[in-house]
Amino acid sequence: MDIKSYMDKIGRQARAASRSMARADTAAKNRALEAISKAIEREADSLVEANAKDLEGAKARNLDAAMIDRLTLSRKSIASMSEGLLQIASLADPVGEISDLKYRPTGIQVGRMRVPLGVIGIIYEARPNVTADAAGLCLKSGNAAILRGGSEALHCNQAIARLVHEGLRAAGLPEAAVQVVETADRAAVGELITMKDHVDVIVPRGGKGLIERISREATIPVIKHLHGVCHVYIDDDADHVKALKVADNAKTQRYGTCNTMETLLVAAGIAESILPPLCAIYVEKGVELRGDEAARKIFPKMNEATEEDWKTEYLAPILSIRVVGGLDEAMDHIALYGSQHTDAIVTEDYSKARRFLREVDSSSVMVNASTRFADGFEYGLGAEIGISTDKLHARGPVGLEGLTSQKFIVLGDGQVRT
Repeated sequence: MDIKSYMDKIGRQARAASRSMARADTAAKNRALEAISKAIEREADSLVEANAKDLEGAKARNLDAAMIDRLTLSRKSIASMSEGLLQIASLADPVGEISDLKYRPTGIQVGRMRVPLGVIGIIYEARPNVTADAAGLCLKSGNAAILRGGSEALHCNQAIARLVHEGLRAAGLPEAAVQVVETADRAAVGELITMKDHVDVIVPRGGKGLIERISREATIPVIKHLHGVCHVYIDDDADHVKALKVADNAKTQRYGTCNTMETLLVAAGIAESILPPLCAIYVEKGVELRGDEAARKIFPKMNEATEEDWKTEYLAPILSIRVVGGLDEAMDHIALYGSQHTDAIVTEDYSKARRFLREVDSSSVMVNASTRFADGFEYGLGAEIGISTDKLHARGPVGLEGLTSQKFIVLGDGQVRT
């Protein structure tokens, strides 16, 4: 295959489709989403079979447990994919929304209209559900999408792509509005991230190495986060029951996700009472604990944490624990080692909670809730295209609004400038 010619063809088709999608009405987009949702529900068995082939190949390649976890498509996750598409259909269509319309002294009205970004290139590893989520979000926001999944999920991605095309046809929308790259050749990524004439923005989802490469080599704007070193801080004024529930769930609900807690910070005033029962829960669930000197004095079975541990995204049943003097020291630690992804405080002190919300510079900041909630589906976005820790354009889980931009519009009645 001539990769350059192949990708250029996909890009041209996507650009043409993006013009059709930009003018598609809400009803047509919702019909497509509903048809795709029904097709996914109907073809659950075939999707499980396709995923089984991918899992077999992944195990033969000795991929790590975190990758296998992200690659696995269960019947529950298939149902979530289907439901997520229906949620997207139920959301208000942002395209064409006019805001801030005001009269100027000249008599003209000036406002802003929300418009699609155009063509969005999405590069991801494992996670076959991204194929459906990304297709649904790009479709509803009036964009065309070029999806390049990892070779480890090739069978499943292609199976989902066929169902997406079925739904687009049913709604009278162009199939080229969602294209899944059919080759696993890494050169396709290099072409995609430099096709300035055909692609408007790149969204990478995967390991730090993939995102660093794309950030370095792309000639197109990138919406990204490099890694998720997420923290939970248990304050002196925390409710013990809430602290145990939140800190347990933030780490053990799922290990291989970017919003999983990697470092637990505990105020010295509560450490001796909260750490023993909490560490017992972690040990029972097979989590390796690595702590500072103060934490290991309280729970001696802990391994010693190194400087590298504080800045590591494990994506595995490993947790770093540090005892801190209080709120300020906890926020200093997060500022130094965090990745501006998701951080949470457990406290009953309103003033401390407000300070944490205001001063912690992350894309999601939480009070008395698990970091695992940092997710487009949980935030009511229907799904997410990814999570952005950038500060320009979009931040946090990127849903429909994050896939649009605004342009100024002017309404006049024959006015001319003097």
